[in-house]
Amino acid sequence: MIDASGKIVIPGGIEPHAHVAAPIMGHPGLETAPPEQVSRAALFGGTTTIVDFAIQTPERDLFAALEERHRRWQGQSYADYTYHCMLLGDVPSSVLAQIPQVIAAGFPTFKVFTTNIRPNVSDRMLRLGHIAAIMEEVAAHNGLLVVHGEDDDIVQFMYRRLKEQGTEDWTHMHKAHSNMSEDLAFRRVIRAAEWTGAAVYFVHVSAKEGVQAIQEARSKGLPVYGETLHNYVSFTADDYQKPDGMKYHTYPSLKTEADRQALWRGLLEGDLQTMATDEYCTTYALKVAGKRIDDVTGGHNGVETRVGITYTEGVVKRGMSLQRFVDITSANAARLLGLYPRKGAIAPGSDADLVFIDPSVHKTLTMDDLHISDYSIWEGWEIHGWPVFTMLRGKVMVENGRLLGERGSGQLIPRKIDASLLTRPRCA
Repeated sequence: MIDASGKIVIPGGIEPHAHVAAPIMGHPGLETAPPEQVSRAALFGGTTTIVDFAIQTPERDLFAALEERHRRWQGQSYADYTYHCMLLGDVPSSVLAQIPQVIAAGFPTFKVFTTNIRPNVSDRMLRLGHIAAIMEEVAAHNGLLVVHGEDDDIVQFMYRRLKEQGTEDWTHMHKAHSNMSEDLAFRRVIRAAEWTGAAVYFVHVSAKEGVQAIQEARSKGLPVYGETLHNYVSFTADDYQKPDGMKYHTYPSLKTEADRQALWRGLLEGDLQTMATDEYCTTYALKVAGKRIDDVTGGHNGVETRVGITYTEGVVKRGMSLQRFVDITSANAARLLGLYPRKGAIAPGSDADLVFIDPSVHKTLTMDDLHISDYSIWEGWEIHGWPVFTMLRGKVMVENGRLLGERGSGQLIPRKIDASLLTRPRCA
């Protein structure tokens, strides 16, 4: 018997966007934090399933990419896990031909980039022709396209202009990764999705124009979905002005207060479906080493804070319903990524992934409250309610600040997306 008196009981959180043991852009040979560290922190924060990325490269096809992730995760994770497939650059026809097999194997989500992100990167972006070809494959075989949407022409031009103007320090990051860039990229991808019949999930929506593009697409009956990050709804580009303001940066970029409010409206009203982190955990020294817009390290270590911060900022401060809170932190990700109803629900037949939130916890976060890396952008943040108990498939993993589960408890979870989600907009 487990006493949940005075607690809010929710299904385990699902982190839909995490880069674990991933190559760090601009730092050859270095990787982000490994599965054992990220999954441990996730459990302390009420997240029981993590979605990482299996990265295809010219030397590694989709099945080799999946095998590489299996080797990194198997026996190392405290939480359950799965992977998106990430497609980079000029994707060969032989890799496109593998998409139906990969979907059948339980990996139905495929990420693409519409930009190289930085001037010194040349192998990340896919041209629209490649994206359309991938769309055709995922549409035909019940897959979902996951998109990092920025217009590369705008991004690269602004990097050059800012350098010419002598305004290339990190505080100008939002000018390179602009609202216009997000707007143009989203609408271009949506038009291609209309032509191909593909369902699209936009990651890390950062601008009001991105929210608007998704809302308009959904109003037309298109299966288009959006994710934002809990740092995007809590900070703005003004935070870049702080002495170590680069620590707040995640690509694309923080935007204005108007954008921050638009993201909250999108979450509250159903135009955005999920709250993620873009987990990319490094040390503080590495995070603040870059001082220019072209060498700042993106990402942050938010997997532990995502559920608790969303509760404080969404439920307590903005009156978000508990059902909506569960939708954006767990249930919608489970549905859209093909984990539901095994994950994202408290129901007979579902995994017993249960989290207790104690609404009586009122405090200011310190590093002693957190369990990964040596810094957090949430240090000093006031919280009202926090996860205090985490169960994974019926086994108590975390209770009252103590880790009870063992490394290796996590399992790889195969996925299959309900076809109804791929033909019309759901998960409002």
